[in-house]
Amino acid sequence: MSQDFLDLDALLSDEEKLLRQTVRQFTEERILPEVAEWWEQGTFPHEIARDMGKLGLLGMHLEGYGCAGTSATAYGLACLELEAGDSGTRSFVSVQGSLAMFPIWKFGSEEQKQDWLPRMAAGEVIGCFGLTEPDSGSDPSSMRTTARRDGSDWILDGTKMWITNGNVADLAIIWARTEGGIRGFIVPTDSPGFTANEIHHKASLRASITSELVLEGVRVPDEFALPGVSSMRGPLSCLSEARFGILFGVMGAARACYEASLTYAKEREQFGAPIASFQLTQQKLVDMMVIVNRGTLLAMHLGRMKDDGRLSPEQVSFGKLDNVRNALEVARSARSVLGANGITLEYPVIRHMTNLETVYTYEGTNEIHTLILGQAITGIPAFKPPST
Repeated sequence: MSQDFLDLDALLSDEEKLLRQTVRQFTEERILPEVAEWWEQGTFPHEIARDMGKLGLLGMHLEGYGCAGTSATAYGLACLELEAGDSGTRSFVSVQGSLAMFPIWKFGSEEQKQDWLPRMAAGEVIGCFGLTEPDSGSDPSSMRTTARRDGSDWILDGTKMWITNGNVADLAIIWARTEGGIRGFIVPTDSPGFTANEIHHKASLRASITSELVLEGVRVPDEFALPGVSSMRGPLSCLSEARFGILFGVMGAARACYEASLTYAKEREQFGAPIASFQLTQQKLVDMMVIVNRGTLLAMHLGRMKDDGRLSPEQVSFGKLDNVRNALEVARSARSVLGANGITLEYPVIRHMTNLETVYTYEGTNEIHTLILGQAITGIPAFKPPST
């Protein structure tokens, strides 16, 4: 009963249970035995992408072009199991499917889709998503990266920051300001003038490659421009897709922390008794269990809404805001239950706890999602300070 207190499995189809179990087994066999070492070394074996491709995990919620075409809920369950391993693993899948493949699938030409998506779904081509800039994070509309026409080509100049997969990517989806609005471009990373600089000394999300992208006169042909959008609607719709995966994923991290602390509390003895017998410890365990079950239930509800075509970006923000902050609370509480053992990589808790500090910030900070919800319920945008 401690593992699924509300019997949430009863809400899943047999197919969904099988998919979840497949991803859970992949995580247990390929991720968990080595992820602490990856995290400590600050690396991620990107060659695992082909194994993910064989399982159909990359762009799995997209239709056609070699993609699995699963439901949104199934994609969410996969994210949950991947992040039970590590946030970096789920981030890799989210970036590949929701931030790199989705814009091609949604806004690309048929030729672009046929050319790139099958190889990306197979893990043969790795993508990244270039939106955030050094001075443009929560306000992406203030981006300085530009794309200008030069005959039948485009010339891109600018810098992107905090880009997952940047140094291992074969292509980057770069969002840039043009005379006709915000456009997206498929930019091969071996293009002259394109440089990826890996960001080191991270204390969070270490089993993930994070980069700065510098574009200096990068030339791409017009057929590499995404024709289907010329406004902020393009990148924002991609972010909504990624945020959906996050609101599921963080409950995997929270579950891993809860289960580790529950097992530890029942085995660890102090004062002649397991610490699980103490009232203060039981309160922590109960609070963690409630959060994990409640957050997973919320994620599944939003998944069903997305499958029905009823999920709004504001509702995605609801899930991202609440599930991430609650997952972080679980991780911190679990760390306290483990005492000194809570800071070692022998247990997954400190790794999840520090990772979640990044998830708390990326794909929209906690504050930005609060303001999105504030506007939704009041009708008043509060993203900019009042005019003086």
